[in-house]
Amino acid sequence: MRDLGLVVNKAIVETDSQNKKIADKFFVTKRDGGKVTEAEEVNNIKRVLEVLLKGRAGPSTPRPKFTTVSIQQDENKRELLYTLMDTYRKNDVLSIQESIVNHVEYTLARTRQQFDDFECYQAAAYSLRDRLIEMWNDTQTYFKEQDPKRVYYLSMEFLMGRSLLNTLYNLGIKDQYAEALSELGYDLETIAEQERDAALGNGGLGRLAACFLDSMATLNLPAWGYGIRYSYGMFRQSIVNGFQHEQPDYWLTFGNPWEIERLIVSYPIKFYGHVSVHQEEGRQVFRWNAGEQVTAVAYDNPIPGFKTRNCINLRLWAAKPSREFDLEAFNTGDYVQAILGKQRAETLSSVLYPDDRTYEGKELRLKQQHFFVSATLQDVIRRYKEAHPNTWDLLPERVAFQLNDTHPTIAVPELMRLLMDENKLGWTASWDICTKVFAFTNHTVLPEALERWPVSLMEKLLPRHMQIVYDINWRFLQQVRAKYGDDWERIGRMSIIEDGAHGDKHVRMAYLAAVASHTVNGVAAIHSDIIKNTIFKDFADLFPGKFQNKTNGVTQRRWLAFCNPPLRKLISQTLGSDSWITDLSQLEGLRNHANDPKLQAAWRAVKAQAKQRAAAKIHDLTGVKVNPSAVFDVQVKRIHEYKRQLLNVLGIIHRYDEIKKMTQEQRSKVVPRVCVIGGKAAPGYEMAKRIIKLICAVGEKINNDKDVGDLLKLVFYPDYNVSGAEILIPASELSQHISTAGTEASGTSNMKFQMNGCLIIGTLDGANIEIAEEGGADNMFIFGAKADQVGVPPGLSIMLRASVAVYLVGPAQPGNLPRFDTVRAKFSKGKSSRCVVGRLPVVPCSRSVVLLHR
Repeated sequence: MRDLGLVVNKAIVETDSQNKKIADKFFVTKRDGGKVTEAEEVNNIKRVLEVLLKGRAGPSTPRPKFTTVSIQQDENKRELLYTLMDTYRKNDVLSIQESIVNHVEYTLARTRQQFDDFECYQAAAYSLRDRLIEMWNDTQTYFKEQDPKRVYYLSMEFLMGRSLLNTLYNLGIKDQYAEALSELGYDLETIAEQERDAALGNGGLGRLAACFLDSMATLNLPAWGYGIRYSYGMFRQSIVNGFQHEQPDYWLTFGNPWEIERLIVSYPIKFYGHVSVHQEEGRQVFRWNAGEQVTAVAYDNPIPGFKTRNCINLRLWAAKPSREFDLEAFNTGDYVQAILGKQRAETLSSVLYPDDRTYEGKELRLKQQHFFVSATLQDVIRRYKEAHPNTWDLLPERVAFQLNDTHPTIAVPELMRLLMDENKLGWTASWDICTKVFAFTNHTVLPEALERWPVSLMEKLLPRHMQIVYDINWRFLQQVRAKYGDDWERIGRMSIIEDGAHGDKHVRMAYLAAVASHTVNGVAAIHSDIIKNTIFKDFADLFPGKFQNKTNGVTQRRWLAFCNPPLRKLISQTLGSDSWITDLSQLEGLRNHANDPKLQAAWRAVKAQAKQRAAAKIHDLTGVKVNPSAVFDVQVKRIHEYKRQLLNVLGIIHRYDEIKKMTQEQRSKVVPRVCVIGGKAAPGYEMAKRIIKLICAVGEKINNDKDVGDLLKLVFYPDYNVSGAEILIPASELSQHISTAGTEASGTSNMKFQMNGCLIIGTLDGANIEIAEEGGADNMFIFGAKADQVGVPPGLSIMLRASVAVYLVGPAQPGNLPRFDTVRAKFSKGKSSRCVVGRLPVVPCSRSVVLLHR
């Protein structure tokens, strides 16, 4: 009213008990005391009140009041602290706008009159983080009071992707933020594009970890994730002349508004040095005299659940020097030495998966694993001791560690060290705790993929841990001997310490995890069966109840409801509810409507909309214009021989060759297809890089052939990441998951494609088998050998070999062959690696796709 030049002289509350209404009545006058009579002034008052009533609709949500003892002992002051923030921040449009503008001015120190899209994104993110912090603090306080068993998910990777839209959807306030930003002159979708992907992972392993966090938060579980805050995420991929180039992905260039730096939460991490033995109170005590020490500093990332105020935590560790600066060295003129310690420390958390082909690379990778595991265990033990200062007996009832693959397995000897050396427990009590708190997820079926560390490296880097591993192994082998006698061949196979043929020794980390964990799980039914009969057969025989299956999964929230809003709306309208977003089994209700022509038409319209969006993105990134009306055939995943992108390319070459031989009339009957392949090759994986070059070369030839036109396109989608997946997956109609049967542990992208209405062409491998069982084998294009049939295949079909020869070999021209010599070697003498093709070619299966589409 003051802004309108008016004064509120009186306010009363009138109650109409008959109509159950309450009215707030205000009496206003002009500043000079005169009445408000002009129509324009009255209309201004009405407009202001309408805006206020619209913006402030709904009561404030009260925050819970906890009984946890506060630092502030005075009851009156505690009550004051509570009443100052006794309600959650409001989510009406006006409150959101105030929050955003406040962060523009007070957090970013920008003027409210001028801030660009990126600054708007930052301010919006900070305003959302305010709301997350309220929930996060109340969640952690609640769990501290209840003291439940907490699960701690340890992973070297967390492929989180972008957070803005995901958080808005989870909190159910996307529409309010969109309206608030629109009235401020900004577009939410444009603002969301300003966010960099948090690419702290390499593929399915890291994305699985992110999905677990989302699901645990939604299920109101007391859970935390722990990992590393890499300065450089998974490298940024650029394609230059068809070749992959790796560039640093410094995603933290402009900061990360979602994280909370916890400088007061830090722990010392030791490396190198030697171990000394002492006597204390009549018992032998080992003391690790470290040669190097760094500090792990915590960065917290609140993870909200869907339609719940439960907000769990992802704590990432950054490496800092134990001493910020060597002033003495600087003052004596040794400027380089003064900063070397700082640089060495910060290198630890710089790069995701350093190249470990060299000794130095192996050393850095093992240092990373110990760094984040040691900080995590110290943090968890500190939290446990605060709640239970006088007993260790309850630790297995309050703590559960889930090891996401073998990378965090060094946690086993580290927990033993912390319990025995730092907290004075005996071996028996410490080992009893270890075997009750660890569970291990194995992600591979290939023996060569199981992590092994040279004993010489571990003795140098982690001398105390090597001693503990030797002791664990000795006691375990005594257990094996007690059951099987002096079966030295079996004992050698099961030993955690592997003796090499040339006298070199390695620590088999997967075996260490299997021995120490109370449960070992595979990630798909076929995978769990394979590991019990191959790489862990001896352990499964010794511990038959330890091995089980937990098929991987994905969250339907990010990968359907959030990334494909039109399909979400259609499904919810068809089912009459959106409760399927937390209970995916309700999608079975769509079967009752599958033959409804209206639903089918609406479904096709949703898919067409997604294809238009994907086509625009493809053109923006590659310059290739694709036909949105064509079949979108997509294969996006890590580039690896066993994932068989090469087989896909060979099928595309054959299709191209067939089209070239057709008459104009025959071409008029061809179903147009857009083939999209995307993914990154590890920097040291030469064969994978050659495959990328081949894809680009084939695409260049096909896409510039006027005879083929829109009948066939092949594009390589560069720098594929979570945000790219959120565009491509909803648009896909056919997705290739064609790994050689028995080599893919599970796969999770197949689930994402399937739930977005995409059909799979694939082998009976990993989770494909269970998807076929759930959705019906008639809804999947299956080809190739089964896992128990895979041997050395008889080679490519004659047609496919001919096409390969035409394109790869071709006429003898200068510079025509050397690019693909490595690839061509796969087909020498008409034979091919089982990582290239299965017994049955993919071509007939692809023809089935065309016939069905027609």
